[in-house]
Amino acid sequence: MQKKLTISIDEKVYEGLHDVIGPRKISKFVEELVRPHVVRPQFDSEYEMMSKDKVREAKALEWAEGTFRDSSHETR
Repeated sequence: MQKKLTISIDEKVYEGLHDVIGPRKISKFVEELVRPHVVRPQFDSEYEMMSKDKVREAKALEWAEGTFRDSSHETR
């Protein structure tokens, strides 16, 4: 669901947005800029679900341990 928002900005900023982004694309441009700062993914719950998958965790541990062993034999 979309909501309408009224903001006030400097006239030169508005003109720049209008000229560079385009008159009908400003809302999308602003939303894409702001979204990563205000909409946070739910990583905690996703990581918890992943950690409960014992087969996946065993494979991840095996991969991590294998990577560590491989790097210890590299010459520098």
